[in-house]
Amino acid sequence: MRIDWTALPEAVAKEVADRAGGSHILLATTGDHAEVAATVTGTSGKVFVKAAHTDFGVRSLRFELRVSEAVSGPHSPAVEWHFEAAGWLVVGFEHCDGPHADLSPASPDLDLLGEALTVLGETPAPDVPLFSPKARLGFEHPTMDGDTLVHTDLGPANLIVTPRGLRIVDWAMATKAAPWVELAMLTQWLISAGHTPEGAEQWLARHPAWGLTDPEALEFFATKNARKWASKSAGSTAAWMHDLAAWTSQWAAYRCQIGKTAQRTNSHS
Repeated sequence: MRIDWTALPEAVAKEVADRAGGSHILLATTGDHAEVAATVTGTSGKVFVKAAHTDFGVRSLRFELRVSEAVSGPHSPAVEWHFEAAGWLVVGFEHCDGPHADLSPASPDLDLLGEALTVLGETPAPDVPLFSPKARLGFEHPTMDGDTLVHTDLGPANLIVTPRGLRIVDWAMATKAAPWVELAMLTQWLISAGHTPEGAEQWLARHPAWGLTDPEALEFFATKNARKWASKSAGSTAAWMHDLAAWTSQWAAYRCQIGKTAQRTNSHS
């Protein structure tokens, strides 16, 4: 849960101000993996600061720090600095100026995302501990295993269109998996942006990994993911959980229909 900047110990706030050359604070409005997240502006420019002190928050932020340091590429914000003080872990990331990506049909931002997906699909997982598909998603399939770096959360909130291109932020759930897992995780966000399930798949099909994936594996993934979010949303009043349950169920229904059509075709051939 996010808390206000004023909750930071004085020693921590002073260290941030010293590193940034000032402390004009603008709190972040999205995300929850760190207790404090804000854009800090000083004489050194802007830096995006995350800070955590609970056991879970520190573990999550330390994981993100290690992955971010290991990921060298044009789409990941650089780690500017980090320190520990008064029981807090604090990380300063390169600040990304720009709007969140628009993933609606025909949006030019889709081309930027497509380019980033091509790079990610060819990026081997760094030599740091990462989530496995089962640990990240709660289910597994043999074809989900792989050696590729998979962000797993490419929703608009984590995609920023900067003057220097698309930046992918928040690597707190990075996973080592097959490239198609990233694409499968993206369907829910494309559907949320106005794509039909069929349209989402047509867009994803421009990436070779999609066409090389067993349709039965895609149906398995879609069904398991939809059941997971249906279960989570049933016990929650959080609107975002119900949204994810709706989007994932749309894709699962489409995938099951494709499977039934294929079975009928095969039975008549």
